[in-house]
Amino acid sequence: MINKLIEKIQKTQAPIVVGLDPMLKYVPEYIQKKAFAEYGETLEGAAEAIWQYNKGIVDAVYDLIPAVKPQVAMYEQFGIPGLMAFKKTCDYCQEKGLVVIGDIKRGDIGSTSEAYAIGHLGKAKIGANSIAGFSEDFVTVNPYLGSDGVKPFIKVCQEEKKGIFVLVKTSNPSSGEFQDRIVDGRPLYELVGEKVAEWGAECMGDSYSYVGAVVGATYPEQGKILRKIMPKTFILVPGYGAQGGKGADLVHFFNEDGLGAIINSSRGIIAAYQQEAYASYGETGYADASRAAVIAMKEDIAQALSNR
Repeated sequence: MINKLIEKIQKTQAPIVVGLDPMLKYVPEYIQKKAFAEYGETLEGAAEAIWQYNKGIVDAVYDLIPAVKPQVAMYEQFGIPGLMAFKKTCDYCQEKGLVVIGDIKRGDIGSTSEAYAIGHLGKAKIGANSIAGFSEDFVTVNPYLGSDGVKPFIKVCQEEKKGIFVLVKTSNPSSGEFQDRIVDGRPLYELVGEKVAEWGAECMGDSYSYVGAVVGATYPEQGKILRKIMPKTFILVPGYGAQGGKGADLVHFFNEDGLGAIINSSRGIIAAYQQEAYASYGETGYADASRAAVIAMKEDIAQALSNR
């Protein structure tokens, strides 16, 4: 799957992943009204609204980008109907040829991680059948429990030819409370990065491992260090746009081959119509505003890489 992701990035010339992180406040009123008219102001109504919202965005941008990253919590807040919308979103994106990165941030003791891995990347054995659950192409994994929590994911990835992105240095403001702690004279995130590189060395695609890392755009200096620690690791970089990251901050996440990183933007794209720069599109043009935001992001990153 890492080979497919790289092929898609090269084809689109856009190392971009769109975060499909819907909240009702992002969904245009006309979509909400239609969903609520059919299902009421219920969990089912909310799930229908976010599904239709997602579908409009995907239809507008799928030819420009290689991948999407739905954040499962935004769907779980609407219970079982929300999870059904998550599944429909994943399936629809794959039908459109997009690589799906499930942002699930799972990681637990071995047996529990195995169940998470099977549910999101693998197939559950049910009698004589093996049936996929959510079936994303990649998922995000929390390494806090150590190798016990990560290796079950790697095992399923090897079986299914899929991948993971391990949290190394996250983009949130308080990430340093633990991730920057000095252990044996070095920040913890560096030690986690070394472990990711170690896991990945045994799980190589053609040029990059399918054990990737998450490193926030809001910490470019740390990204520069981690790029050297993990030369064969593909880095998923959240924090572009709404969280403050810009193309010029991102060049160190890429290798000299122009690959090695994929940059995520969520609300900066999916809620672009609510921004002043794209307000002229209005609610009914929300998907076209998202397309314009993707094009602007693509140009920003390309210019930054050409100037490095």
